[in-house]
Amino acid sequence: MPAAPSPTQVRLDSWLWGVRMYKTRSAATAACRAGHVRLNGQPAKAAQAVKPGDTIRVRQPGRERILEVTGLLTKRVGAAEAVRHYIDHSPEQVPREFLAVPRRDRGTGRPTKRDRRQMDKLREWPPRS
Repeated sequence: MPAAPSPTQVRLDSWLWGVRMYKTRSAATAACRAGHVRLNGQPAKAAQAVKPGDTIRVRQPGRERILEVTGLLTKRVGAAEAVRHYIDHSPEQVPREFLAVPRRDRGTGRPTKRDRRQMDKLREWPPRS
């Protein structure tokens, strides 16, 4: 039995599901509909064709992933195999402690100017030297 020829293009939602960006294909489709996925800088529809060399931007909670397509998948594969089909150009993820809002003790009153500056310094990313 001859091997099936590899496809030259694949649906966007199917590719996103295959490389494990979303748990289900319908979740990938919903993300495309909601405008969280861009293909080569343009808003993408789920049925758009993806081919090697395309750039895909995926907005996920807390970060944005920038992926360059290097291979096409029609089926979902394991994580070790999935990373071989894209190059991740995403910026470094901000540590969780920088995303948290600083809290003050109850009953301490309004923050002083010095307190506010310290809170602003904690929120800053990347931190200044």
